Amino acid sequence: MDETRRDRDTEGRARNARPRDGLGRPLPYGAPGVERQPEGVVRTPEETVREAQRLLDAGMPFHAHEVFEDAWKSGPVAERELWRGLAQLAVGLTHAARGNSTGGARLLRRGAAALAEFAAVRPYGIGVDGLIGWAEELAGRVAAGTAADDGGTAGGRAARAEPVDAATEAPHLRPPAP
Repeated sequence: MDETRRDRDTEGRARNARPRDGLGRPLPYGAPGVERQPEGVVRTPEETVREAQRLLDAGMPFHAHEVFEDAWKSGPVAERELWRGLAQLAVGLTHAARGNSTGGARLLRRGAAALAEFAAVRPYGIGVDGLIGWAEELAGRVAAGTAADDGGTAGGRAARAEPVDAATEAPHLRPPAP
């Protein structure tokens, strides 16, 4: 019998222990990688926005998504769509930076739609209206650069385009002070 050893966390749950790059892609075992975001961290909304912005500015939107996901899972029910939408924007930027134009554009648009109900409220000083505009503009550019691997998306292949630079394209969660 061929038993394959699976990576496990301290509670015994399956977890891939392979190192990851700044966009969350797995690297070979033993390769230097980027430290992962700890999961399940409960932060204040202020801490969430600050940490996510730091990661976005560093070109690590996959890691920023993890921060938003923690807020989505631990925050009040009334705010879940806010944090989920922000997580989707971060994942959309991750896909666009990996060259997956179809997934990137789709998630950027999905995240923008999820944030629409918060545009007038500006929760925690987050410039939701500006983020929606940023996401729609980037989604349009990413989708326009689509060049599928096989001439289309047949066979389930993701459309590929020139990857965007995650740090250069990073959104500002809060508008700059006047």
